[in-house]
Amino acid sequence: MLKICKLGEEVLRKKSVPIKDEEINDELRALAEEMFETMESANGVGLACPQIGKNIRMFVAEADDDVKRVFINPQIIATSDDSVPYEEGCLSVPQVYENIMRPSKVTVQAQDQNGKKFTLEAEGLLARIIQHENDHLEGVIFIDRGDADFAKKTAEQFAKRAERAAQKAAEKEAKAKKIAAKIAAKKAAKEAKKNNA
Repeated sequence: MLKICKLGEEVLRKKSVPIKDEEINDELRALAEEMFETMESANGVGLACPQIGKNIRMFVAEADDDVKRVFINPQIIATSDDSVPYEEGCLSVPQVYENIMRPSKVTVQAQDQNGKKFTLEAEGLLARIIQHENDHLEGVIFIDRGDADFAKKTAEQFAKRAERAAQKAAEKEAKAKKIAAKIAAKKAAKEAKKNNA
């Protein structure tokens, strides 16, 4: 499984670079498969490359029609006039949900995992996923499109979480070093005793 980056990690805020035709190869196809596996194991419906630490323009999606789709270098070329609210979540912002307004239909142009260009008109959940994941490629997270105070509070909450995790990791490392030093000291004392005997 791939590691999913969380809110606060710099990679999620960078604009992703286009993928060249010669880069659409077996390695990229394998990455797309790994992304599907990671997404499914986390109960997600979409996953973009910045979420796995890669700032390249690709995302994968599987909506309620159960079709696995790969979008390389996607461009949303049209959106419907009407917008609808929907409670969104994100694998990079776990256990946080907010109603976000987005156009109900989109038309997207992209390349598939074999480099073949396609145009897709989507509505409902698929349209929502495409817009959400495409935002990731621009360094935008769904909370940015909602209430500003909510976004600020969420970012602060995740910064505190990251701080606590870093503190725990540092404590764990210090403890391990202390134990290693004790073992080394015991070993040295044993060795000295042996040499003096």
